[in-house]
Amino acid sequence: MNTGTVSDNVVEMRAISKSFNGVNVLNEVDFEVKKGEVHALAGGNGAGKSTLMKILQGVYQADGGEILIDGKPVRINSIQDAKTAGIGMVFQEFSLVPSLSVAQNIFLAAEPLGRAGLIDDRGAVRRAKEIFADMEVKVDPRAQVSRLGTAYWQLTEIAKALSQNAQVLIMDEPTASLAKHETEALFDLIERLKKRGISIIYISHRMDEVYRIADRITILRDGRRLLTEPLTNVTPEQIVEGIVGKKIEGQLAYRERSRTGEEGAPLLQVRGLNAGPRVRDVSFTLRAGEILGLAGLMGSGRTELARVLFGIDRAVSGEITLRGKKINISTPRQAIAAGLALIPEDRRAQGLVLEHSVRDNLLLPLLGTIEKGPLLDVSAGKTLSSSLIKKFAVKVAHPNRPVRLLSGGNQQKVVLAKWLGTDPDVLILDEPTAGVDIGTKSEILDMIRDLASAGKAVIVISSEYPELLAVSDRVLVLKDGSVIRDMPRSEIADEESLQLAVQGV
Repeated sequence: MNTGTVSDNVVEMRAISKSFNGVNVLNEVDFEVKKGEVHALAGGNGAGKSTLMKILQGVYQADGGEILIDGKPVRINSIQDAKTAGIGMVFQEFSLVPSLSVAQNIFLAAEPLGRAGLIDDRGAVRRAKEIFADMEVKVDPRAQVSRLGTAYWQLTEIAKALSQNAQVLIMDEPTASLAKHETEALFDLIERLKKRGISIIYISHRMDEVYRIADRITILRDGRRLLTEPLTNVTPEQIVEGIVGKKIEGQLAYRERSRTGEEGAPLLQVRGLNAGPRVRDVSFTLRAGEILGLAGLMGSGRTELARVLFGIDRAVSGEITLRGKKINISTPRQAIAAGLALIPEDRRAQGLVLEHSVRDNLLLPLLGTIEKGPLLDVSAGKTLSSSLIKKFAVKVAHPNRPVRLLSGGNQQKVVLAKWLGTDPDVLILDEPTAGVDIGTKSEILDMIRDLASAGKAVIVISSEYPELLAVSDRVLVLKDGSVIRDMPRSEIADEESLQLAVQGV
């Protein structure tokens, strides 16, 4: 290799291979990052993206291959080794301690010490201010993290990595929980970091973001590198086809469906529902076979409405009618018994028990169906969980593996499978495609359409307007906890029209 190539690449991963329990996850993958570039890393769920980055981060060790930093071979056997090599990671699920201050989190386990050997909190605050000033962002180092919004958590994560002299930052779905203006601020910060010579490995399923900020892209598929190209050399369609392995025609196009019971009696009726400041006098009707989209800005009350319908939060007034019969829902157990199911926004915190197996997670809401006297029928549980894994195409080496080891898309499939296994009449999905690859996204959208065609009533909450328009028969627009528009899909010309409605224009 010539000297110019060595100086260009701050990171080189050569012929990286990794297996788990005899299953090949990475097969001689090459990956390199130049100094001061944003390099997008894309691929479907289970393609090997996370495993490759965890090897670079020192969480896993490769079975074969080598890693070079600034042209020199290094061994990264731990997270500390990665930090020493200048590798930092901004996790999708944040690694901060909420009860500590911003400065305390930045220097956690690396606190500056005073003359007496005690922790120098003032020094930590001073150094944190310097880092944020260098980043050109305003964050109070003394603020308790739990009282800050998601965007500030992310800035704290970045500052933490920079405090350890990171020259390469791995960002995993960094905009998944950010509002539009926060995303723009993050992009501005990334541009400033690039100018300082810091390299960014950017993992994202959002093509618009990738084209906005990335210089090159590497696509992994089935544990192998498919391509590495400048973004100027590939089209979005080529990227999607590379990730999925096939063309996805009309994934985000609305399709007319035959809708069961549309002209019959309403399945779900909500009248004058009130629950605090985020659910105010909400009324709507939902028929069997209908998909109802909920649109609105952050804080508009979409998730809060879903929580009240599922009995997590209690309504102060109003009524809910299912199949013409008034029902009382004050707990999730009552909601499930009535025929409702909720796929929550945060699958890791609210939808899964991460340390439990895939099988255990699938069976949690279905234990009543496999009871055998006072015990559970283990054989029936294995059969049921295996059928759900097959039906929903969950990629898992063995059902007894902890669900935390699955990719984000496969974790989402487990959440969907376990609740659909209860055969609900009304299914509520809160951001169902957040953080999943475009192939899994297409599968989930088709699944939603199929459920409605089979006579289920579906409520979809999504910040991704193209997806919302792709599946919804009708869209409710919420603002400050109230419904301000009820729009048939036929009256929404495009994404811009929906955006204007959400803005109240």
